[in-house]
Amino acid sequence: MKSSVLTNLVLKPFNWLRKIRGLKLVYTPLLAIVLFTLVMGIILGTLQLQDKGQQEAALFRELSFAKQRIQLRFSNNTESLNTINREIAASSDDMKLKQLVREQSNDLVQNNQEIVKIIWLDADSSRVWSVPISNPKSDWIGKHQNDQAINEALSSAIELSRVTNRTSFSQFISLDFAGSQPVAKDRRTVFWQVAPNIVGGQAIGFLAALYTTQGILDVIPAELKAHYRFTLLSDNDRVLAISSDRNTPKRAFSNQTSLDIGVLSPNIVLRIDTYPPPTDLTFRMLIGVVLGLSVFVIWSLWSVLKQMQVRQEAEANLRTETSFRNAMENSTPVGIRAHDMQKRITYVNRAFCEMTGWTAKELIGLTPPFPFWPDSKRDELVEKMNRALRSEIDLKNGIEGSIMRRDGTMIQTRTFIAPLINEKGKQTGWVTSLIDISEPKKIREELAASQERFITVLEGLDAAVSVVDLENDKLLFANRFYRENFGDDSKGHFMLAGNADDLQTLHDVAEDLQDSPPGIPTSFLYQESESEEIQLSDGSNKWYEVRHRFIPWVDGRLAQLLIATDISVRKEAEELSRQQEERMQFTSRLTTMGEMASSLAHELNQPLSAISNYCMGVAKRLEGNSDPAVTKEILPALEKASEQAHRAGTIIQRIRGFVKRSEPQRKSTTIAEIINDAVGLVEIEAHRHRLAITSNIADNLPTVDIDPVLILQVLVNLLKNGLDSTREAYPLSSRWSAPPVAISADLDTSIFPAMLRIQVSDGGAGIPESVSERMFEPFFSTKSDGMGMGLNICRSIIESHHGRLWAVNRMDQEQTKLSGCTFTILLPLVSPEATEAMGAKENI
Repeated sequence: MKSSVLTNLVLKPFNWLRKIRGLKLVYTPLLAIVLFTLVMGIILGTLQLQDKGQQEAALFRELSFAKQRIQLRFSNNTESLNTINREIAASSDDMKLKQLVREQSNDLVQNNQEIVKIIWLDADSSRVWSVPISNPKSDWIGKHQNDQAINEALSSAIELSRVTNRTSFSQFISLDFAGSQPVAKDRRTVFWQVAPNIVGGQAIGFLAALYTTQGILDVIPAELKAHYRFTLLSDNDRVLAISSDRNTPKRAFSNQTSLDIGVLSPNIVLRIDTYPPPTDLTFRMLIGVVLGLSVFVIWSLWSVLKQMQVRQEAEANLRTETSFRNAMENSTPVGIRAHDMQKRITYVNRAFCEMTGWTAKELIGLTPPFPFWPDSKRDELVEKMNRALRSEIDLKNGIEGSIMRRDGTMIQTRTFIAPLINEKGKQTGWVTSLIDISEPKKIREELAASQERFITVLEGLDAAVSVVDLENDKLLFANRFYRENFGDDSKGHFMLAGNADDLQTLHDVAEDLQDSPPGIPTSFLYQESESEEIQLSDGSNKWYEVRHRFIPWVDGRLAQLLIATDISVRKEAEELSRQQEERMQFTSRLTTMGEMASSLAHELNQPLSAISNYCMGVAKRLEGNSDPAVTKEILPALEKASEQAHRAGTIIQRIRGFVKRSEPQRKSTTIAEIINDAVGLVEIEAHRHRLAITSNIADNLPTVDIDPVLILQVLVNLLKNGLDSTREAYPLSSRWSAPPVAISADLDTSIFPAMLRIQVSDGGAGIPESVSERMFEPFFSTKSDGMGMGLNICRSIIESHHGRLWAVNRMDQEQTKLSGCTFTILLPLVSPEATEAMGAKENI
């Protein structure tokens, strides 16, 4: 009895504790239900506010989505218009491309319900074509009562686009429709978008698209418009379009935002209104409470049964994780050590001990400075460790340092540091990991030195070396010579590589190799091309000898290596050699011509002397004739014939002397006599071709020291050229209206000292620019039977007199076409020899 009472007294506390534990396990679900019921009152009060907030958030989200859809549609339409503009500029002469452009424009109209018509206008705002040609979607535009408003809005948008060179929009246009027309509602408000077509900084035309505001709302998905009403408003709250005429309830939510459809667009506001569906909040709350209580009770009972099982599994996992961590730390070559908040070492792994040569027992408990730090760097390493632990150093790439092994050898390391956090989130120390980088660092240093030597050699080359990625045309490498001559982009590489067809071939090769199996064929790589001589087209006229080959870049991409050597000096030498050879050929021809002229002069002197003697003999026989008609008419003609034969012989002698490079035989001569003789010689030929020659010689001209025969030769040549030019410009039937060939002489006082000026002007077609550049060259002639020496000899004669000869075209009175040419001769009034003699005399 006593033992049973004693047993009850001893076991009673344990039974009581067991009951308490049992009550806790049994009544936990009931307690949870009671707590949940108390919370329900709070939930019911706040649920309405949450529902309202959710509806407002959903409204804002759907409004943002609709805004993005509309703005994205306008952005895509603008890009499409710009693309069509570019194709229009490229299809100016190609009818197929023009037709393709119209088809693209028509597809844009058909696939976008907000666009009803696209018009192409030229630079003068004249309509060239429009799409669609006939379509119910656009036929309503041509209503007479709407033409003026639509055209005025289009003109204002085109003018704004012309001024700004950017895409512009017109203001909103309210159209007038009869109430029975089906498009009255959908197309009542429209506006224009105009995209300029800019080529070379000038607008060559405009592409205009007509939008309907109702069509803009069609961009919004139908499922959104079924739950919300969308409205487009102008900046003065005028309704432009509305998705539904259904009235919104009084408790509906609303929101609005501005649409950004373009820089020069009118202000548009997008408004959204809700149609909230009826909800039975009480019923839903009751179902939620029942379901919640049931789930909570089940979960509570299940959690009690699983609590011990989860705890046992956690302990087993912890033991497994600890064993795995120890194995991983012992197998890794990375040295790991841990420090407490006093920087004392609390843990090292086996790799760290092998790295330093100390055992774990010797290292644990040590504080800085550590024995594995080099003596010369201990203070520096202490400071660096303090800064690293205070996060004053960027630890993303680690800290390079060095440690000294126990045997005295040094190894280079990279250290990473991380804070050690316990289960309560409190830092208890740091963990550091060390990687031996001695060998990689040595390799990197050797590679860096090798690369530096390689770069030094490339930078010192007097040739452009460049490497370009053929996939994206990016410059991968360029040496100093390339950068100094072609900049830092790949334009110079492709300029040296060749023309556009070659570049397209390079890109096709790169694409084919990308699509082929992995690896670039070795037979394709390192094949050096034959050297090419390339002349740059940038205006510098530099020549380069170019070699290139395909190589794999360091990352495996296909690249092209190009080496270009400047050969401009060699090309200039070759060009000078060629010109020298041409000059030698000209000299040879001139020498031959001189020999021929000397022979001709010798052969022609005898018949000319005979003609002169015969004329003089006939004249002497006729002097005794008593017939006055013979004396008056025949004798002067015979005397003139003899005189001209003698003059011809003199001219031939002068030409012979000129060919032999003799100086002109100067004498003081009146220029009027030479001009009159020249006109007399050429006048017969002028009359034969029904043309006239006029002369205008200024009064009191001084005598000049010249060779009269050579100057006469020059004037006769210029007068004949003037007659030939006039004869070619005027056919025989209209030569009565041809202007005469004019020769004039005066003093040019605009220069100092004054010079004698002789001008020969004709009324022909002038001298083309291509001819004027070469007409004084030897052997250059525009006549089929010409030798090309006339003007060259004339200029040589004038220059031998220390004068100048040039030609200038004349324009008609309207300055629209050439009406002739004027040859001008300037001769010094005093010969250079006389000037030098006078100067010497003054010095004496």
